[in-house]
Amino acid sequence: MIAVTRAVSDAINDCELTHVARQPIDLALARAQHRAYEQALEAAQCEIVRAAPAPDLPDSVFVEDTAIVLTEVAIVTRPGAESRRAETAGVADVLHRYRELRRIEAPGTIDGGDVLVAGRRVFIGRSSRTNDHAITQVRAMLQRYGYDVTAVDVRGCLHLKSAATALSANQLLVNPAWIEREAFAGVDLLDVDPDEPYAANILRAGDDLIYPSAFPRTRDLLERSGVRPAIVDLSELAKAEGAVTCCSVIFDAA
Repeated sequence: MIAVTRAVSDAINDCELTHVARQPIDLALARAQHRAYEQALEAAQCEIVRAAPAPDLPDSVFVEDTAIVLTEVAIVTRPGAESRRAETAGVADVLHRYRELRRIEAPGTIDGGDVLVAGRRVFIGRSSRTNDHAITQVRAMLQRYGYDVTAVDVRGCLHLKSAATALSANQLLVNPAWIEREAFAGVDLLDVDPDEPYAANILRAGDDLIYPSAFPRTRDLLERSGVRPAIVDLSELAKAEGAVTCCSVIFDAA
């Protein structure tokens, strides 16, 4: 597998924030945590391919929002925050080596963090960053490949993947307060501990899972259900409204 990542920006303290209060981010610690995250990806048999650094783009470490990569195609997004749109070029420069590229056009806006792939089903969060114009474009692009695209209303959080992520092709980890369960008919849903609302973000890399250390109660729930993820500390990037899925774009090389 390939895992596209990008260095933590010098300007990360100027990042976009929507649902969390601004706190100072320790740049050196954020970079150390990001490197440990990359090491966890390497342990999951991912080859790290780094996009060119973007020190003047505060949110550029969160590469997930710039692209949607499937077996057949890569879609370059048009992020909902205008300040983030310049991030896509560097990631597209990497992805064109591996996939045919398609692009979301105005007035569509979409962040990759709103796109959850579970088997041949693609769930797209309708959020403050992702609109119906973009969802329609993605549906049209993927129809030829046999994907079923479902729009999901998101409330109380930034992205769909703040509220739901894949444990497998048939099971999701979810915060039910931020989604409508009915949108995921036919998929097994495992609820986070209600005292840990941000705990629904887990990263799947092949057969491996990576999970933040910040949510011990939900981690216990996962382990009792037979899921034993690798644990990483991303406390500094969490201050920038980041999570484990945000910091990479993972796909099969071939």
